This record gives sequence, structure tokens and C-alpha cells, in this order.
Amino acid sequence: MGSAAVGAGLVLPARLRAQEVLKVAGIHASPVENAWNSRLHKAMLDAAEEGVIEYVFSEGVSATDYPRAMREYADQGADLIVGEAYAVEREARKVAQDYPDTAFLMGSSGDPSDANFGTFGTWNHEAAYLAGMLAGPMSESGVFGSVGAIPIPEVNMLINGFREGVNAVRPDAQHLIGFIGTFFDPPKAREAGLAQIDAGADILFGERIGTADAAKERGIKAIGSLIDYSERYPDTVFANAMWYFRPILNAAMDDVKAGNPVGKNYTPFSLMVHGGNDITFVEDMVPADAVAAMEERRAAIKAGEFEVPIDFSEPT
Repeated sequence: MGSAAVGAGLVLPARLRAQEVLKVAGIHASPVENAWNSRLHKAMLDAAEEGVIEYVFSEGVSATDYPRAMREYADQGADLIVGEAYAVEREARKVAQDYPDTAFLMGSSGDPSDANFGTFGTWNHEAAYLAGMLAGPMSESGVFGSVGAIPIPEVNMLINGFREGVNAVRPDAQHLIGFIGTFFDPPKAREAGLAQIDAGADILFGERIGTADAAKERGIKAIGSLIDYSERYPDTVFANAMWYFRPILNAAMDDVKAGNPVGKNYTPFSLMVHGGNDITFVEDMVPADAVAAMEERRAAIKAGEFEVPIDFSEPT
């Protein structure tokens, strides 16, 4: 359990004028160092440092404790509670019903509900597609591995996006897919990556932290997801499918300040056109012609001239 706060401990009304500071609580099921949670955490920390919000948080909150944490923050006067409902969909929605004047913005595979329970998904599939385009010509074996958490729609879509990007430039590619059954277990992700390398993969797409450890250990290349792993794994990670939570957070905060219902799907703010995801890469690790082709497709995506397929089906 950890916490960070900026500003005085002031309880603010649920309906706020645009110039007032929101009291925002983050509830993280995993440690905030976990890639996905770190994206939410950084966006809220940045907003707090800018004086836009007052931010408190809890991390490593188990599914059994999650509803209690939601209730505690609501009772403390949080205007907006940000978290994840993947393991507690029914319970989280029940809490929101009991606190109609509190806004909830939850990562979820389900739909929004009531006026105060908004949802969002992690859509960095466009960046994953572009990373796949870079990876395609870099593989000698033509075998690409992907290590994911659990086959929920957002994870499936990301791995499918990477696979489609590879296939766009290398139609004969083979793909190995592995799921570790949890959202945070770097040693298990490493083991899954090693198994894929043993099966012939020479480039790994790491939807989970730990995948790049396997690539580094065996001297092959890897792609990171959500955050930039390039400095942590020099000479191993050559590209990252970045995800930025701030556009989603901004949209929800605007609705709360305006007194608008937040019971909507904020996922589209993850799209590249809104600045919600993008690719980063190490230029001297990638062939120039691959970069040129990728940048052309990237521009088309931002211009709305190309749409990366959204495929929620479990990759096999």
C-alpha cells in the first residue's frame, strides 16, 4: 500500500467549476511499477504536479480488498476514482451504484453503466502494428513470439495488431503466442519468452514485463509495450508500442468538472489521432527502408486514411 498526494486534504464537491482542483484517487491492483498501472499513475502524477488534481493512490490492492478501497476513497470525498475492474466487474459496479455522486473511471472489458461508471480499454494496437512492420524484415528465422498476460479483449487486440503489422510486410511469418495467466509476473514472462526462443522465435513482442529479459539473455531483439524499455534493455529492445493515459484522464476530468455523466466508454481517446498511443524506436537498430515504410503507414493512421484492424479474438 502506498500513497502520494499533492495539495491540501480538502474534500471537494462532486460538481466542480472548471477552475477548481479535482480530488482523484487511483486504485492499482498491481504495483505502480507494473507497465499498465505505471501509465495511469504517471498521468495522474503529472496532473497533480501541474496543479490540475489532488492525487492519492493505493497499489497492490487484491480483488477481495478492491471494493473496500473504492468505498473508502468515495467516503473520503474523491471526485473521481480511477482503477481497474477486470477482476471485480460486478463488485465495482455495485460500489458505483452506492455512490452516485462519485465518478468512477475503470479499466474494463465491459460496458459503462449508470451515469457515474465510465470504462476504458488499452488501445495501443496501432503502435503495436507499426512495431510489427519494423520487426518483419529484421527476423532471420521468420518466427515471432508474443507474450501476453491473460487473453482478454485488450490483450488479444494488441497481440493481433502486432501480428498484422508483421504480416503486412512479411506474409510468410510464423507466430508463437503465450499467456502467463496473470498481469504481473516478470519471471513467468521470461520463461514464456525463453520457450518461444527455443521454438525458433528471434524477435519477441512483450505485452508483459519480463519478456525482454528472455530476449536479452539469448541475444535476440524485443519490442516493449505501454512504456519505453529501450534504456532498460539497450541493444535488445528496438521499439515500443506506447500507451498514454492522459487523453482518457483529461476527457473524464472535463466531464466531471462540467457536471456531465461519465457513464461512457472513453476508450477511443486511446487512439493515435488523440495522442493516446504511438511508437517509439531506436533508429540505428532498425533498417532504414523499414522505417520509411512504417512512417508512411503511421502518417496514414494519424490522417485517418488507414485503420488498424481491431481483433478481440484470442490469438492462436
